[in-house]
Amino acid sequence: MSYDLVVIGTGPGGYVCAIRAAQLGLKTAVVEKRKTFGGTCLNVGCIPSKALLYATEMFDHAGHGFAPLGIKVPAPELDWTTMGKHRDDTVAANVNGVSYLFKKNKIDSLIGTGRIAAPGRVEVVGEDGQVQVLDTKAIVIATGSEAASLPGIAIDEETVVSSTGALVLADVPKTMAVIGAGVIGLELGSCYRRLGTAVTVIEYADRALPGMDAEISKQFQRTLEKQGLTFQLGQKVTGVDKVQGGAVVHFEPAQGGAAGSVEADVVLMAVGRRPYTDGLGLEGVGVAMERGKVVIDDHFTTNVPGIYAIGDVVRGLMLAHKAEDEGIAVAEIIAGQAGHVNYRVIPTVVYTMPEVAAVGESEESLKASGRAYKVGKFPFMANGRARAMRHTDGFVKVLADAETDQVLGVHMIGAVAGELIQEAAVVMEFGGSSEDLARTCHAHPTMSEAVKEAAMAVEGRAIHV
Repeated sequence: MSYDLVVIGTGPGGYVCAIRAAQLGLKTAVVEKRKTFGGTCLNVGCIPSKALLYATEMFDHAGHGFAPLGIKVPAPELDWTTMGKHRDDTVAANVNGVSYLFKKNKIDSLIGTGRIAAPGRVEVVGEDGQVQVLDTKAIVIATGSEAASLPGIAIDEETVVSSTGALVLADVPKTMAVIGAGVIGLELGSCYRRLGTAVTVIEYADRALPGMDAEISKQFQRTLEKQGLTFQLGQKVTGVDKVQGGAVVHFEPAQGGAAGSVEADVVLMAVGRRPYTDGLGLEGVGVAMERGKVVIDDHFTTNVPGIYAIGDVVRGLMLAHKAEDEGIAVAEIIAGQAGHVNYRVIPTVVYTMPEVAAVGESEESLKASGRAYKVGKFPFMANGRARAMRHTDGFVKVLADAETDQVLGVHMIGAVAGELIQEAAVVMEFGGSSEDLARTCHAHPTMSEAVKEAAMAVEGRAIHV
């Protein structure tokens, strides 16, 4: 079996890469170890978590948000089984969609574990042990990542769970300890808090979302605390002991001090993810690695000719949309075109309520680089549509170059921040200024007007504050 391209892994990076390659006329095959396509994102990550986030948000809104609108309903009753069905149905629709796209684009798909036997050769071992050998001009490694843990703490997906196990708990726990105040921990922690779980978040850094703009992180933490989440910040987790009916998480101040502990029915390990390259045979073919990641150049090429890598297994943020852009770019490069990814304009979104979104530089990164900048901010409290929808939490912040006015970064916390951030990304992709954004007519009343007003505020001319 001979191909122009074989892609190992069908997550967002892999399946998008394969489809783009097929569009460009390359004979393409994909290899997937799961029985369904879509990787972590579609099967046990982005998609099922967003299904639960939305469902629990609606549950919470029905219980607390209807009365102020003049809607009288009985207290909502949770049907955890049906909520799980919504999650599973959402996953099935997405993974089946990828399967359809493979067939539509005449991409051969093989279910089994892929291994690079040599440059230009991939061996696929099926569930039945049968081996198929694929000869190919190019190979793209798109095997993604898996949940990481702390030393000495085992994930059993029952008491100590990763994000995978947290999505399919048999029952809603009364208490949960979340280790890590990053995106995954706060999204899933907020999910269960809405359903009545008492959630304690333990974080090594001194603030939630340690990688985000500090002002946004501070506001976000306050908002989550109002929703009932409890934070233990600046704490190093030293161990987890299983006890009858749950576990005890032990921690101590990162800077020294008295140790503490918290008991919980379920412990969610959310300390990040690690690249998944097990069994790929990379060492055997001499592919260079660094800190567990595949080393690539600016064209996604490894040190071995004909072998490329994208997504979570390479440098940069572990984000599905980053992997997708890389998948398109590498397919175009392999086809002889000029694929490219602008890493300065990769949005990040936290899908809680309210959402948090960011693109570009933060105030901290600009200060560290010594670049002079201006700031414009606008609160959703002053936005008419936000008031009408009772979603007034949060604000928009625009950072622009002090001399050229080029937009360097945009950060926001608000009900639809994940959608609004795309406007900022487009402006930044074209090298636009805060004035460009401020002078673009926005429909009224919309939440997006807050973005315009924040851009106007860069020059001190916001209207509604």
